[in-house]
Amino acid sequence: ALNFDIPLHKVADRRYCLELYHGPTLAFKDVGARFMARMLGYFNAQDSDKRPVNVLVATSGDTGSAVANGFLGVDGVHVYVLYPKGKVSHIQESQFTTLGRNITAVEVDGTFDDCQALVKKAFMDEQLNAHMKLTSANSINIARFLPQMFYYFYAYAQLAAAGKEDLSQIVFAVPSGNFGNLTAGLIAKRMGLPIKRFIAANNSNDVVYEYLETGKYNPRPSIQTIANAMDVGDPSNFARILDLYGCSWENIKRDISGVTYSDAQIGETLASTFKTENYLLDPHGAVGYRAISECLADDEVGICLETAHPAKFKETVDSLTGGDVAIPERLKAFMEGEKKSVQMLPSFREFKDFLMME
Repeated sequence: ALNFDIPLHKVADRRYCLELYHGPTLAFKDVGARFMARMLGYFNAQDSDKRPVNVLVATSGDTGSAVANGFLGVDGVHVYVLYPKGKVSHIQESQFTTLGRNITAVEVDGTFDDCQALVKKAFMDEQLNAHMKLTSANSINIARFLPQMFYYFYAYAQLAAAGKEDLSQIVFAVPSGNFGNLTAGLIAKRMGLPIKRFIAANNSNDVVYEYLETGKYNPRPSIQTIANAMDVGDPSNFARILDLYGCSWENIKRDISGVTYSDAQIGETLASTFKTENYLLDPHGAVGYRAISECLADDEVGICLETAHPAKFKETVDSLTGGDVAIPERLKAFMEGEKKSVQMLPSFREFKDFLMME
């Protein structure tokens, strides 16, 4: 599953980026999706119920492509990728709408939160579950985000091997949307990895930032930004964070601080880092990198999770840097395929009827 490297790149003094985009779809979701696909394929083959298992996945960008490619051709598994119409990049969309075979793309005329709500309702519907075997590949499925703990340990190991930093002062800045990535890091810390603290780095979708500041959680409709994979207004993993800390705001605050940045701030960070450090971030990584640039104490070492290849957001990145980011051959192959998707309103009745006919 993990047949690609996850290098830790030093960008500036005490600032590092953990490059999570060297997998097949050039995004961090490859780690969880490839691991889960092989696990699910194995256990489904052992199941006495020989019906195919149907994976429902909502995506705001990279989850869909990683899951679709992770499960492509896996025997006994069919994947339905639900994504918000017009709210993912062209390259992201190409990575799950051109595959065919056991992958079906469902283009929902709504937001990511609408897509996620359809998936959650499907799992709660008795008639639908009697009709077909259902599971999820979103981080609401623990098998998707548990493998994400691996790279927190791997980042620490790389820093330790270099022998140049104080390992007791490591701070992870995590670009946060649905909060699965941060939850994996928190569990890694609970397991014994000596991470000093975390920064939950948000775009304008600041529901959890507001909670960290006030202790009040007020979910609301998501706002579209240039860091689109983080456009989530009611992150499903927030419940896991609450549970991990016994619903104690004070305990959560000890380990997690929050920041929120506008599109203008994200763009400024991406452009200035490329100009001054000759390092090209994607918009999501730029959120995390700005956090470690602004929020580290003098003795702390910051690691930003760089979650996707900049070429996946070519138009945005090129406009901010004035450059022409090269598109890797793996991405070009997706873009040459024919798009096929099922158009749908954000109606559970319509979604259920569609699945019942499958």
